[in-house]
Amino acid sequence: MSATSSAPPIDVLIPAIAKDLATLPYAIDSLRRYVRHPISNIYIVSPENSSIRQLCSRKSCIFVNETTALPFTKKAIRYSSSRWNRSGWLYQQLLKMNGDQVCREKYFLVIDADTVLIRPHRFLSGGKSIFYCRSWSQPEYFRTYRKLLGSPAPSPKSFVTHYMLFDSAKLASLKRKIEARHGMSWHAAILRSINKQRQFGFSEYETYANYVYSTNRSSVLLKNALNKSLKTPVASLGKEQLSKYARTYRSLSFHQRKGYSIPGKP
Repeated sequence: MSATSSAPPIDVLIPAIAKDLATLPYAIDSLRRYVRHPISNIYIVSPENSSIRQLCSRKSCIFVNETTALPFTKKAIRYSSSRWNRSGWLYQQLLKMNGDQVCREKYFLVIDADTVLIRPHRFLSGGKSIFYCRSWSQPEYFRTYRKLLGSPAPSPKSFVTHYMLFDSAKLASLKRKIEARHGMSWHAAILRSINKQRQFGFSEYETYANYVYSTNRSSVLLKNALNKSLKTPVASLGKEQLSKYARTYRSLSFHQRKGYSIPGKP
């Protein structure tokens, strides 16, 4: 059994689009195999798509039309230049930030649809939150964090590692603090705080985890993410290859999506 009886139950939230269908089934299976918490429900948040609905039915997941997950749609975001368009990418991050309005458990895990776990994961231990980290990030993430919260991000690591466990109460507290400081909804404050002349202007993972870290560092455990990006299709990897990767890495990411982050029009 993959779940540990002493671990609190969690929900899972996965934003997805049609191009994720190649990896999404493997991501779902890996969660049920390697997450050491009882999983109550897996919510797949997506634009209306019959294939994704069918996958949800086969994998006993709950389909959520993304237009119901936020009080505005993707079309309301303008975040692009002549060379790039990151409007959908930003919309996806705001979807994750509103996961407490979709999921029912106190804790919910957000994971990218193109990321597959290959080793056991636990996200809470001894009352502490476990965050998986890497050593580099984007400077704009921290500039926006400071604009939103009025203080520098305190973590010595980067929390942008393709998956993260959110505590709904702490997430709600973060959003209330942003709203109180800016006098507007949390998502409006984020959209206003981003430098839209630059790519990679906001990170939901960096913002939430740094907020939690800033309020009580002793409540957080940091672990190296050990994520490996691959161009090989996940379906082509056999058990032997996966076992070999698992000796070094905790997860694999297959970055082939384009729908949420597309080039700008020439």
